[in-house]
Amino acid sequence: MAMYAAALIPLLGLLGGGIDMSRIYLAKTRLQQACDAGALAGRKQMAGGLWSANNGEANTVAANMFNANFQSGAYGTTGLTKSYSESNGMVTGIASVQVPMAVMQLFGQSIKTINVTCEAEMKIPNTDVMFVLDVTGSMSSTNYGDSDTKINGLKMAVRCFFETLAQIDTVANCGSTPSGSPPNAQLRFGFVPYSTNVNVGKLLNNQWMADNWTYQSRQANMYVPSAPSVGTTSQETSYSFSKRSKCENWASGSTTNGLPTSNSAPPSFTMTTYSYSFVSWNSGTCVRQVTPSTTIYTKDDNGSFFLNWTYKPVTFNVSGLKAGGSNWNSSVTLPVGSNGANTAITWNGCIEERQTVSAASYSPIPNGANDLNIDMTPSAGDSTTQWGPALSGAVWGRYDNNGNTLNEVTTTSSLSHNIGTYCPAAARRLQIYTGSTDFDTYVSTLTPTGNTYHDIGLIWGARLLSPTGLFASENAFTPSGGDIQRHMIFMTDGDACTGVENYTAYGANWWDRRTTGSSPAPTDGCTETGTLTQQVNARTEALCNAIRNQNITLWVISFGDGVSGTAQTRLQNCASPGRFYTASNTAALIDNFRSIAEEIAELRLIS
Repeated sequence: MAMYAAALIPLLGLLGGGIDMSRIYLAKTRLQQACDAGALAGRKQMAGGLWSANNGEANTVAANMFNANFQSGAYGTTGLTKSYSESNGMVTGIASVQVPMAVMQLFGQSIKTINVTCEAEMKIPNTDVMFVLDVTGSMSSTNYGDSDTKINGLKMAVRCFFETLAQIDTVANCGSTPSGSPPNAQLRFGFVPYSTNVNVGKLLNNQWMADNWTYQSRQANMYVPSAPSVGTTSQETSYSFSKRSKCENWASGSTTNGLPTSNSAPPSFTMTTYSYSFVSWNSGTCVRQVTPSTTIYTKDDNGSFFLNWTYKPVTFNVSGLKAGGSNWNSSVTLPVGSNGANTAITWNGCIEERQTVSAASYSPIPNGANDLNIDMTPSAGDSTTQWGPALSGAVWGRYDNNGNTLNEVTTTSSLSHNIGTYCPAAARRLQIYTGSTDFDTYVSTLTPTGNTYHDIGLIWGARLLSPTGLFASENAFTPSGGDIQRHMIFMTDGDACTGVENYTAYGANWWDRRTTGSSPAPTDGCTETGTLTQQVNARTEALCNAIRNQNITLWVISFGDGVSGTAQTRLQNCASPGRFYTASNTAALIDNFRSIAEEIAELRLIS
């Protein structure tokens, strides 16, 4: 009994210590979890802004999250304290609680104090972000309740996105100033503003653009006469006239060596006219005087006379735009100027798409629709795989007294171009921005223009982002071989809206009919019934599927109150699951962009 009594005391100590240690472990584990949860919640609430913003809302969120995970008095604890602070984007939490001892009090240990710390920072993996932005004419309007235009709201939203993700301040007032450090991972941004077309041509290699391209244009018809012999007045004799009246008839009048007479010839010709006058007649011999006249028309430098124009499809050599590698000239000389003269045609960078086919559905993408192939690299000399420069100055939509026509039109008149041409701001390939100046400057160039062709924006956004296509050498991995996460931000303020006389990436729509087929004439509009609009919608659907299949996260934002219910559904179906947003005004748009940036960023506990 004495031995048993002696052993009981250490046995109670071991048993009591186990009970109390279990309570200590449980309390510390839950306290640590609560501290971690609060740090994460506070850092997420802070996003790219300040810890003190909105009356310290981030700190409030952190404390509330802590309380939701560890309530005062839990597990019999007392004296709970907690606090959170932030420095250079790092949120640090400290928590302390006292655990009263049960059995261990018998051994002089009445209370055990537990202290925990936690930290959270926002980090992102290597990330590429491609903005595919609707900059059509409707973006110059104002949403209900907004005081500024939609395009200015978009510019602010894009800048706030950049601030949140890159932790770099811009000229926009996003509510707070980024207080974190720029990410140490590779972070690149690219842009494809789109409307009726996209301005991507000068991002391409020379070999990807065809040397010859066919346009709905005009061809000068010229006449090259034999050189007239011009000299002094002379006399000619004929012996073939038996009557004086026949002699006088032969010896009078004028000739222009087979060219049209002055009454019917087009203006501005130069040629020598010969006048004949009767001199005498005697016994069948007739004498006339020949006098060369002054010039009455204008001759070109090649000695040819301009007769008229034939308006029709014409193939031109456009290789003069190529300056080697990825360098481009800004104009090419073509014979479409006044009276067929060579003239410089400006190229601003918009393109005509490569070979396509007309189909009712593009899911799956049909053979021959090279334009919808994201990754196809052009083959030198194969124009079906190459692109052509969009040259609005060399394009005419033919018409006659009955309106637009597919027939050739020959006339001395210089017809109106009869097309609507819109080329948005130049696109940008993916690049790293170490500061905000270049980013801000570029965003400032976004200007509303033209109609809405979603498909052309999506296909070029995908081409510039794809890791296996045109720019695979710089997109597949980081320079050090790291993996890259890819995101496309596709924003639009409305339904597809087309025009038969728009000069687009598929030519002059009414005349070229590359997407609608040869007959009947395409119809347009901002409704679902226009054949051009139906084509844009069908191609958009196919491209959305193709982009998601490239392991690209496709975020879609519908902006403003002008988007129809049908278009809303189409846009939602376009987005990756759970990645569709709507914004009725600028404030909501900024929130959408900021939320996307926060989701792209990955919150990680570091201790």
